[in-house]
Amino acid sequence: MSPYRVAAPRHDDGTMLQSSTGQASPRVAKAKRMAPGLLVCFAVGAVSTALALPLPGISGLLIAIVIGILWRNTAPYPEVLKPGIAVAAKPVLRIGIVLLGLQLVIGDILGLGLWVIVAVFAAVGLTFWATMVVGRWLKMSLNQRLLIASGFSICGAAAVAGTDSVTDSDEEEVATAIAMVVVFGTIMIPLMPALAALLNFTPEQTGLLIGLSTHEVAQVVAAGGIVGGGALAVAVTVKLARVLLLAPILTGIALSRRRREGEAAEGEKKKRPPVVPFFVIGFLVLVGVRSTGVVPSGVLEVTQVLQGLALATAMFALGLNVHFKSLIKVGGRPVVLAASSTAVIILVGCAAVVLPELMGFSSV
Repeated sequence: MSPYRVAAPRHDDGTMLQSSTGQASPRVAKAKRMAPGLLVCFAVGAVSTALALPLPGISGLLIAIVIGILWRNTAPYPEVLKPGIAVAAKPVLRIGIVLLGLQLVIGDILGLGLWVIVAVFAAVGLTFWATMVVGRWLKMSLNQRLLIASGFSICGAAAVAGTDSVTDSDEEEVATAIAMVVVFGTIMIPLMPALAALLNFTPEQTGLLIGLSTHEVAQVVAAGGIVGGGALAVAVTVKLARVLLLAPILTGIALSRRRREGEAAEGEKKKRPPVVPFFVIGFLVLVGVRSTGVVPSGVLEVTQVLQGLALATAMFALGLNVHFKSLIKVGGRPVVLAASSTAVIILVGCAAVVLPELMGFSSV
């Protein structure tokens, strides 16, 4: 045998060429496995985004989730799609969350005023805490409580998926949380304007209530659009302030998980999760970049489309995990928890509007 080893042929980027025996490199083989599912998710995400363009108040994310749920519950999807679907549900979702940072401007948030900023922290913090407490009373798993708590207190399905990225929850838990967000968030669209009218709130006060309490950004746009322009502008800005709290919430969950895994693996060499997930750092960096005002409007428009496309692609993948028969087996506890979480955030929102009036100053 020759003492010299002949190097395997490689591409310019360093990846191995297909061997003479017809076997592809592991990287190429993995890409081929992921391609079918990823392409299907991307195609549905693109179609959903396009369908939403002429429909005010309707999000491509919501359309994509519904398409995924309908497909999952009316026809099976081929096994060959599963690897790509898994990529769409996590890495692509993280890209969408990072790009979401370019939609947030710190100055706009600070311009809401001290009372509204306090109300935003109260809505997210109290709802998250109450959901965790009630979920523990209901004897639900920690991951299930975290998924529902983040989804209902921050920004719906995107928060659920972001929390899944730092908890490694199972598919059933994620699907349950997504289903609860879709159902209860849709109910909030007509409910919040009706409640505000019953309480005789002004359009701006109604916008504050909608922004503080409604789960998805798209649902906020739909509910605010029912009331009118003044309400819509306030509602969206307040909602984006809640979205900004996604970063510290996910960081806190990651730190808690790191501590628990560190205790469980004491005396063992085990890789612990990062203190701050990398996609959360990316999100915060882009918030800072956008807040400087140096990003051209054309770039912002393109990244907004890409962000919506990435999230719609991920939402379709998540919708494929929502199986009604499996949800029925889960029982009524998630519904009770979701209803309790919704009730808490509505009460906090109403208090944020009413208390300033009682104390003699305007909330917005």
